[in-house]
Amino acid sequence: MGNAIAKSGIPRDEIFLTTKVWIEHYGYERAKASVLESMRKLQVDYLDLCLLHQPFSDAYGAYRALEELYDEGKIRAIGISNFYTDRMVDFASFNRIKPMVNQVEIHPHNQQTEAKAWHDKYGIQMEAWAPFGEGRGDMFHTPELKVIAEKYGKSVAQVILRWHLQRGIVIIPKSTHLERMEENFHVFDFSLSEDDMAVIATIDKKQSSFFSHNDPNMVEWFVKMVDERKQQHDCTKDKKNW
Repeated sequence: MGNAIAKSGIPRDEIFLTTKVWIEHYGYERAKASVLESMRKLQVDYLDLCLLHQPFSDAYGAYRALEELYDEGKIRAIGISNFYTDRMVDFASFNRIKPMVNQVEIHPHNQQTEAKAWHDKYGIQMEAWAPFGEGRGDMFHTPELKVIAEKYGKSVAQVILRWHLQRGIVIIPKSTHLERMEENFHVFDFSLSEDDMAVIATIDKKQSSFFSHNDPNMVEWFVKMVDERKQQHDCTKDKKNW
């Protein structure tokens, strides 16, 4: 990524770089070292946004490192990811600098309406890491979305992106197909009506299409994954030293 940025010829101020701190790098010292290492690999002297990836482990210590790097101008904005509303309020209340962004699961089948109201109250921007829900639940074939898409001569994906934008949600759509990447840009030449927005509100299943961070089994899964990654890292390090 760093080499691609350097070779692109695009001015740095026209590129918005976001990175995250993973759980195994939580804690003040490790988080700070992780961010600085990311900057070194990206070959940049500042990041536009840096987030804590998950609401586990020593998130408070890690966030203090982000606050310090923000004060130093090495990060332009700091935030969190996958923090449910209760954790977001806690974090916003007991840290020196309130998180500026919370990147969470938001899509038509999990609209996070109540969470959105709380984020608005605290002035924290919500960002959708899976604006299409990765197509789960037959998202792109949802009858209500197909009817609206046909009405505007747009794709279901474009309707979903427009819906996010009108709700004030930052979106980061992902595609490996060039034509779909281009299609994703063409969402500023139409607006959904209030009736359209109301129809989309009716397809909210109000539950994750992936997993719950409140599930103890899922927390244990994260802990196990961190331990396995650490073992793999240590094994690779030993092989290099040998």
